[in-house]
Amino acid sequence: MSRARTVLVIGGGAAGNAVAILLRRAGLAVDLIEARDDWNATAGSGITLQGNALRVLRELGVWEQVEASGFGFGSVGITAPDGTVLHVQDDLRTGGDDLPATVGMQRPRLQRILIEAVRASGAVVRLGTTAEILDQDADGVSVRFDDGSEGRYDLVIAADGLGSATRAAIGITDKPEPTGMAIWRIAAPRPAGLTRTDLAYGGPAYIAGYCPTSDSTLYAYVVEAHRDRAAIPAGSHADEMRRLASAYGGFWPEITEHITDPAEVNYTWFERLLVEGSWHRGRVVLIGDAAHCCPPTLAQGAALSLEDAWVLAQSLTGSDTWDDALFQAYYERRIARVRPVVEASVQLGQWQLDGVRDADVPGLMARTMTMLRELP
Repeated sequence: MSRARTVLVIGGGAAGNAVAILLRRAGLAVDLIEARDDWNATAGSGITLQGNALRVLRELGVWEQVEASGFGFGSVGITAPDGTVLHVQDDLRTGGDDLPATVGMQRPRLQRILIEAVRASGAVVRLGTTAEILDQDADGVSVRFDDGSEGRYDLVIAADGLGSATRAAIGITDKPEPTGMAIWRIAAPRPAGLTRTDLAYGGPAYIAGYCPTSDSTLYAYVVEAHRDRAAIPAGSHADEMRRLASAYGGFWPEITEHITDPAEVNYTWFERLLVEGSWHRGRVVLIGDAAHCCPPTLAQGAALSLEDAWVLAQSLTGSDTWDDALFQAYYERRIARVRPVVEASVQLGQWQLDGVRDADVPGLMARTMTMLRELP
């Protein structure tokens, strides 16, 4: 009997967890390492999952848990800063008509669901572990870990995020770039009657929005021009977000009451990344934020990462030969989809920064989301 192919997955976020589950299902031997001891099980506030993300989560076998844990809805509202609803638009079901258009959920809950699925798959998981040395040859990769142990793999999948050390280690010099915007986020109780995402443009922030994440919770966010992080003391985060949020009406006064603990407020710059040409060097291949990242103006970051995992797993399990041609084909298939999403996400933010009032925002969003309805 021939031995099972061996794969090392570096990074235990959405992309890394998903590809580990899919490869284990196909009978491959998978080790997953994650730098954080807690597997990022508590980080983050909320996440908006559109249909194309839900489609992959269903393939992973976790859709029922996601559906039970999140809050599904099918429209988005546009409001004035005072809360007046100006327009309500039905969302396109990018995962197909048998899935909701959108599910909001608490990011830690999604991570725990994926963690449980990785554990159940039989993948070998090592937390608090990083790869220090990758030594490639024609047949695979020898890896030395930070604890001094070593392993030999047929393939290494780099799913270690936007600041990927693996990306740099294999000689890909692309780095994330700021887009000029930043976002304040917080998880809070969901006011009665809040059943979809609403977005307010204008006021002291470029965008103020929220997304229901369960029957009792939501996450809320305000987007402004980015500032020097060092000039914003961590202890002032709640004050800064509350100052911006307090200018908005509708459900915002009730949400703003809960912006009190600076430790619960997250401040992040919008960044973009798109590695061009190929996402691999030899037997090391990038997926997810290690290869691409877009600002959350289209809520597609996690969806694109999950799609990467699905497509790469299909490529690997559908071929006896793991070579440059296979990895380049994976790249070509993904870049045709990822590039327009990254570009559209950046453009939507740039129009806000530039104060463009006659931009074709609905048209750009509709064209991009229609493309995403097709299989990745």
